[in-house]
Amino acid sequence: MAKKLHIKTYGCQMNVYDSERITEVLKPLGYGASDDPKGADMVILNTCHIREKAAEKVYSELGRLRIQKEAMAKKGQRMVLAVTGCVAQAEGEEVLRRAPYVDMVFGPQTYHRLPQMVAEATRATGQVLDTDFPEESKFDALPVDRQVEGSAAFLAIQEGCDKFCTYCVVPYTRGAEYSRPASDVLAEAKRLVAAGAQEITFLGQNVNSYHGEAADGSEWNLARLIREAADIDGLERIRFMTSYPAEVDDDLIAAHRDVDKLMPYLHLPVQAGSDRVLQAMNRNHSVDEYRALVDKLRTARPDIALSSDFIVGFPGENDTDFRDTLKLVEDITFIQAYSFKYSARPGTPAALMDFQVDEAVKAERLAELQALLNTQTLDFNKAMIGKTMAVLFDRSGKKPGQLVGRSPYMQAVVVDAPEDLMNTTIDVTIEQGGPNSLMGRIFDDNTKACA
Repeated sequence: MAKKLHIKTYGCQMNVYDSERITEVLKPLGYGASDDPKGADMVILNTCHIREKAAEKVYSELGRLRIQKEAMAKKGQRMVLAVTGCVAQAEGEEVLRRAPYVDMVFGPQTYHRLPQMVAEATRATGQVLDTDFPEESKFDALPVDRQVEGSAAFLAIQEGCDKFCTYCVVPYTRGAEYSRPASDVLAEAKRLVAAGAQEITFLGQNVNSYHGEAADGSEWNLARLIREAADIDGLERIRFMTSYPAEVDDDLIAAHRDVDKLMPYLHLPVQAGSDRVLQAMNRNHSVDEYRALVDKLRTARPDIALSSDFIVGFPGENDTDFRDTLKLVEDITFIQAYSFKYSARPGTPAALMDFQVDEAVKAERLAELQALLNTQTLDFNKAMIGKTMAVLFDRSGKKPGQLVGRSPYMQAVVVDAPEDLMNTTIDVTIEQGGPNSLMGRIFDDNTKACA
């Protein structure tokens, strides 16, 4: 029988991708994925270090898992407990100090070495700590064959960051920017499609800084990669995230105009609407440059919809700065956004800045910003009522006889439909728009509602 492997994933899509690849690395060792940590032979926490609370959640979860690990030990069973991801990279020794019952701590660049780590951890050799940045790319050592759950897949094409925003730990936890060779990316995309993927999302910490080497020695940017991927038979949808505004070039804007398979949705983090705050964040773009970029994107692709990221309460942010952020949101409008209170991360320049904002002020500003953003999301969803859009169904709904899919704009769309429409793309007429999802109906060619 396969040994049970449970991975709990925190944070970004890159972590979701890494968890999938970790599962593939461990499969030859006899581990099979399980949604339940109870009785698991190995539990891995794939962590996020962006915010303080995210890191503390990891330590709380480790405390709960310790009880399970000790209970299993009393029954003569062994549970290997591991921590990976950005908390592991940034705080590896601290993890082992605070949770000495953890068997393995490894960074996001080293999980291709898991077979050796597991062998060491299961022997009487003590804990395993591997957070070095290897000279070789982990992608070269990962299994070639990949499994696809459903009809959509993530594909990492770029990793690391050279931007050094003053609030961010990614350059320290993910390392310098690295772009995979274009031929490797396209070959993996073809294998994913052969395994059932109809939609692929290209991933990277700064995905639009992609500059992968082509077979002829030339360098491809993200736009060229998208155009080539669009020629893959069976690939119906292409997405990418996360973008860095200062590196959205004319080629990428033209790709949004020209490539039908590239979905009309772009995640474009701005973080703040004040030039003074953006400069303190080292964001390398101004508010006017961001506005101009949005105008160019909407001229090229009038139906494009935007989402974004926002940080409120950055050190030195005053009420005028915050009002400028609200004004930017009102002017541009976003269909969805991630917004957070600034959280000081050890080792980052912003953590040492003067004029840290009071927590109560942060909370008040965040509530006001989120109220505005939520209103924009609801307005956009309600504007879909009466429209027909292509929906890729990839999971069952909460109620029997329901399917849930994704619209071109990443909205969840719920319909009453038979199970055999799973993993297919069907035109849906939207009948209701709520804050978190849309409700629709499928019609056949005779405009009669499907049973």
